[in-house]
Amino acid sequence: MKLRSLLFVPGDRPDRMQKAFAAGADALILDLEDAVALERKAEARRHVADFLRAVGGNQIWVRVNPLDSGENQRDLDGVLAAHPHGLVLPKAEGGRDVDELARRLTERGNATAQILAIATETPAAIFGLGSYGGAKRLAGLTWGAEDLPAAIGAATSREEDGSFTAPYEIARSLCLFGAAAAGVAPIETVYPNFKDVDGLATYAARARRDGFTGMMAIHPAQVAVINEAFSPSETEIAHARAVVAAFDAQPGAGALSLDGKMIDRPHLVQARRILDSAGR
Repeated sequence: MKLRSLLFVPGDRPDRMQKAFAAGADALILDLEDAVALERKAEARRHVADFLRAVGGNQIWVRVNPLDSGENQRDLDGVLAAHPHGLVLPKAEGGRDVDELARRLTERGNATAQILAIATETPAAIFGLGSYGGAKRLAGLTWGAEDLPAAIGAATSREEDGSFTAPYEIARSLCLFGAAAAGVAPIETVYPNFKDVDGLATYAARARRDGFTGMMAIHPAQVAVINEAFSPSETEIAHARAVVAAFDAQPGAGALSLDGKMIDRPHLVQARRILDSAGR
């Protein structure tokens, strides 16, 4: 399953779910956590379960509440029987938290749901970003720039131009490297200004350049831009094929010349990754 675009939908807004489903995102995240007030969480679980039963869980993930909240157990009891594709775990602080959620899933008879961890939302989480290797059911790591500044008392995570301040660039980078070390998908965080299409395109292109393989979205209008940013162009695909063909022709070579430039084994790894992501 591709995870280029993951579109958030509040779990208590069934009127938005079908529209979001038709937006072309690779995955929907039906949110039972931050987007839903405490007094509406039981209602939201019913709406989420109803929608899952209506459309099937193939593209659908559910953001549950944190492990240490009583709401987490209620979320699992309320939605697992409707078979979501996966669960998004907020406030994760390391691989042990993913394993604990996996244990709770198994305890309830669910053997298939995957887990996407939001891995930078507490100060302790930053020091656990290297611990996700081998975590059960883990499909990816993503990060957030809203909860962490609130947790440490920072005024903001962003400069006036929208770029991240130094502490949050570190969190972003560690999430990227932590995902790569664990062998799972690194997912970029949201771009809050959904009306700024040009800014979103630049932001998503930077994310792909840096090694992220997908990005979360907060509005259906963002989906097409994100999908395009995380899809290889025909030019990239053609170059990747040429790299692979060059090494296939000389399998014992460590370095080759292609189009007047030197290429070596890291270029071959990247070329194969591009072709895999394009389904070629």
